[in-house]
Amino acid sequence: MIKVKNLKKIYNGNAVLKDVNAVIEKGEVISIIGPSGTGKSTFLRCLNLLEQPDGGEIWIDGKNILDAKTDITAIRRKMGMVFQSFNLFGHLTVLENIAMAPVSLLKKSKAEAEAKAMELLKLVGLAGKANALPQELSGGQQQRIAIARALAMEPEIILFDEPTSALDPTMVNEVLSVMRNLAKTGITMLIVTHEMRFARDVSTRIFYMDEGVVYESGPAKELFENPARPKTKAFLRRIDMLNFNLSKADFDLYHFQSQVVEFAEKQMLDGKQIKALYSVLEELLINVVFPEINKIDLEIGISEETKTTELCLKWQGKTANPLDSGSPSGELARMIIRKRSKTIEFTTPDNNNSQLAITL
Repeated sequence: MIKVKNLKKIYNGNAVLKDVNAVIEKGEVISIIGPSGTGKSTFLRCLNLLEQPDGGEIWIDGKNILDAKTDITAIRRKMGMVFQSFNLFGHLTVLENIAMAPVSLLKKSKAEAEAKAMELLKLVGLAGKANALPQELSGGQQQRIAIARALAMEPEIILFDEPTSALDPTMVNEVLSVMRNLAKTGITMLIVTHEMRFARDVSTRIFYMDEGVVYESGPAKELFENPARPKTKAFLRRIDMLNFNLSKADFDLYHFQSQVVEFAEKQMLDGKQIKALYSVLEELLINVVFPEINKIDLEIGISEETKTTELCLKWQGKTANPLDSGSPSGELARMIIRKRSKTIEFTTPDNNNSQLAITL
């Protein structure tokens, strides 16, 4: 359905897309992942010519859309796009936002367009909000309206450019649920996303982009479980882990907790697990570790299979296990940590370093 050959895009002398080659079959769900700044969003925007490529070819249904003779308007009507921002018209109701383009561009009657809009509102779970204004809705609801609006043009392909990145974490899952259901309908989808669990679950294939190229691609399960190339391996390990270099002198507990909770929510831990995680970390750092140690490296990982959380603390110097001894005021904290932990292992790999590994 889509074939991309040697696609290039240059901004101010910087090649954002260097040589992108890809083939997308009808009905595929492709998630595009990779570090920030590697051309993922630019790639999507080139596909519907929101950005004009500087080289290469883009073929859609057998037509090169970069050929001057191609009817670009007709090609664009085959593609819907959902952006990071919702871009809804604030002075129009939800129903009017969805029905407007089919009336003006597809020449449907107002009654026909509004009937279709109501069907789509049911699809995204917001039939009761037809007469609301966008500002009366939450961010997650507005993004679901944006999806319905894109679908109202009856596209064959729908492009999602990080559709959950602007949302509060509590609203992400409602949008992802709509997208999961949409993926089952057979529509072709390309999704730039940082939601790795979602990408693995919903995608037929994954494109990993790095330095302006599709560095590695493959079936979702295969690429996540057994990536072939080193940059892909490093990226997937990094997104499953959270690393901190913490100092007692400038430790900000509230900023630290917000980062941990955001990471845990993205890894789809439930509320009880998240509460246990940050309570253990608070006791561990404030009442056990930092009274005795000035600087640590902390790594937090969450197991894909078991959803267990692994904490690894490393610091310089050969010391005693801080969970076995320390100030009397920290004894309650040590009891809480032991009670919540499945395993605790303290080691001194050499005379210059100590390590504490905890599984929750």
